[in-house]
Amino acid sequence: MAFGFNEECGIFGIWGHPEAANLTYLGLYALQHRGQEGAGIVTCDGDKLHVKKQLGLVAEVFGEEDFSSLPGNRAIGHVRYSTQGENLLKNVQPFVVENSRGGVSLSHNGNLVNAAQLRRDLEDSGALFQSTIDSEIIVHLFAGPRGNSFVDRVVFALHRIRGSYSLLFLTEKEMVAVRDPHGFRPLIMGRRGDAVVISSETCALDLIEAEYIREIAPGEVVLINDNGVTSIFPFPAVRAHKCIFEYVYFARPDSMIFGKNVYEVRGEMGRMLARENPIPADIVIAVPDSGSAAAIGYAEEADLPYAQGLIRNHYVGRTFIEPAQNIRHFGVKVKLNPVREVLAGKRVVVVDDSIVRGNTSRKIIKMIRNAGAREVHMRISSPPTAFPCFYGIDTPTRAELIAATHTIEEINSHLTTDTLGYLSKEGMVKAAGEQDFCCACFDGDYPIEFPKDLIERQINLFNHGRAAP
Repeated sequence: MAFGFNEECGIFGIWGHPEAANLTYLGLYALQHRGQEGAGIVTCDGDKLHVKKQLGLVAEVFGEEDFSSLPGNRAIGHVRYSTQGENLLKNVQPFVVENSRGGVSLSHNGNLVNAAQLRRDLEDSGALFQSTIDSEIIVHLFAGPRGNSFVDRVVFALHRIRGSYSLLFLTEKEMVAVRDPHGFRPLIMGRRGDAVVISSETCALDLIEAEYIREIAPGEVVLINDNGVTSIFPFPAVRAHKCIFEYVYFARPDSMIFGKNVYEVRGEMGRMLARENPIPADIVIAVPDSGSAAAIGYAEEADLPYAQGLIRNHYVGRTFIEPAQNIRHFGVKVKLNPVREVLAGKRVVVVDDSIVRGNTSRKIIKMIRNAGAREVHMRISSPPTAFPCFYGIDTPTRAELIAATHTIEEINSHLTTDTLGYLSKEGMVKAAGEQDFCCACFDGDYPIEFPKDLIERQINLFNHGRAAP
């Protein structure tokens, strides 16, 4: 991807293992691609919750000395990208509160579309908020007197919220995992010996050598305690809307989500892309890393050689110092570098998973041309991204999405490519296995209605942002 969408969040939990904190650290390390702004772990020793969280990457937040202050055989963790709320320490999860019933910790992946109204209602009734994230709203909703058990209070709270959520709660007595009725975000269950493991993706299970058990179903509430594992389905059944962008970009290619391996799905998207958008060429390259599997699939279907024409620097931090003397396209060059010996004189098909604003893709195309490519044909393994996401992915406003204001021919002209081709929505869904997906970022068909003020704000920004990039 051309550095446009930002990762969402990753959650991980384990119940019943003497090294709960250490394994949660490793689980978060495997989920680092889902968020790089902050990380946190909360453990419980059966009597008290212990917390360590900080801004930064997992390896920056936790040192060996921290695990002695995180005792207990149960833990939950979180890696964060701020889809809601500022990038501040107070917004780093897991969120921890204490009340008369004891301590509660929460990790949340997703986004609540009615968060603003719920927050106003709670503040009007006297609630005080410690953060600016929508996840804290859930804590206030279940902190009330309703319900005899913790699970009862969680279910009562979740009946009031609308949006996407995969959740992990930890108290002194239980862990609760919940997936919203539409199943937007992935959530899976595994085991490591007698310990129960919950994770956003299976790649975290692989790292700690845990066995994959099953996917937590949309609308399922799973209670884990010393008596074992039980589950209930307390919400009205609705049609699932799994986020197809998990397959397109977000999930790690070695993970299995929604019942399929991500790498295989992306490869099939590439093969479908080649069938729909063939072009005479000499080589196929990817915009690494997210475009690699689709590019390999494209090359296989088109019977063309696949080559590494762009090399990615994997050691780039989130900030870097540009030299005083201007270097053109510096921000892209520090992350990607073309291989002239691969590209010179060639008709090149370059495959990426999506185009967001188009500016970075344009710079990449110019780099490929400057490396001597004779022709550059761009192929995108998803449809044009023309609508923002309100369900947990940090997308630009609609006015900033180039496909919202430009035709494919106009985007092709802006990128300076010889040709541009996108995978159709039908081809994308077929490649992913014909499941019930949310494709709102491609077709604008939002499965959950969101507040009027949110719609109006997007329309105003869209109307004021129609200028060419």
